[in-house]
Amino acid sequence: MTSPPRGCGSINESYYLLCDMEEAWGIVLESLAAAGILITIFLICSLFCLICKVQDNSKRHMLSVYFFFLLGTLGIFGLTFAFIIKLNDRTRPTRFFLFGVIFALCFSCLLAHACNLNKLVRGRKPFSWLVLLLLIVSFALVQIVINIEYLVTMLVNQREYFLNLSAEQTKKDFVMLLIYVLFLMALTFLVSTFTFCGSYRSWKRHGAHIFVTVLFSIAIWVVWITMLTKGNTALNKKNWDDPVVAIALVSNGWVFLIMYIVPEICFLTAPLKLEDYPPENDFCQPKFIKQTAGVDNRAYTQDELVQGDTGDNSYSPYSSQFQMKTIDPQNDFSIPRAKTQTSPYHDYTGGKGPM
Repeated sequence: MTSPPRGCGSINESYYLLCDMEEAWGIVLESLAAAGILITIFLICSLFCLICKVQDNSKRHMLSVYFFFLLGTLGIFGLTFAFIIKLNDRTRPTRFFLFGVIFALCFSCLLAHACNLNKLVRGRKPFSWLVLLLLIVSFALVQIVINIEYLVTMLVNQREYFLNLSAEQTKKDFVMLLIYVLFLMALTFLVSTFTFCGSYRSWKRHGAHIFVTVLFSIAIWVVWITMLTKGNTALNKKNWDDPVVAIALVSNGWVFLIMYIVPEICFLTAPLKLEDYPPENDFCQPKFIKQTAGVDNRAYTQDELVQGDTGDNSYSPYSSQFQMKTIDPQNDFSIPRAKTQTSPYHDYTGGKGPM
């Protein structure tokens, strides 16, 4: 029995990398992952505090997207520990199932946000929060079904084969399960490029957040997949497989925080600019109501100007086709008052008349 490495006490050897002072990559990655977990929890709490301060309905509908994205980011940082711990019969199903599902959830949120922005940059009515939520669930559900089918097939029908997979076969199956996630990533990147073609510039800023986030994510995924499938074997560093994936998880999690969610929350309560944002009442108020009110105000002002300059009270912007006539001020149009009639007993004195 080998003695525990420096920094580790009497713990199971599967957890040595969490405390091994000689192979410090485990300690560094778990520290970064723990910091990411704390910041993500803080951002979730901040999101709940900002709900009442969001004045724009278009931004308020995005709160559900931000919440599920933060949950996915929290899962990415938590999954890092499954790759620091030694691969065994407990961590293998966790790696195979959660890796694709969590990233599918994150990229589904980004894709739903990008689809919504494509409507906002063109001044169209955005999706409601319920539609956005259905889009996220629909996109992520595909990866969940794929992973469940794989795990059920391997664990139930071929349990011994699954637990005794070779290193090369394990890496191939792991990457093959992520094909749909790669498709979501490419689709999100493509849809985010269309957000730069609209008329409302302020919404393009949000599209730029998605574009940069997915661009960095693609670079990270290309590197770790290349190193996992070919690079480590070519360099004869097969013990680098878990560190490569763990580094990819931590890096992608921090990219999600820095490039996307932090700027989005910062602009969540930004004041509405009418020249850049489509007004909210354009989506719920008929056009002619606002136009009629504007014409009435201008006509009333013009009426005051005309009467003040010319003194002609016969002009009115609201006049019909009938010609109005000026009233002659010499004619008496006063209402006659009632007059008291003389009583027949006015001269009566109360005396007797002649007999």
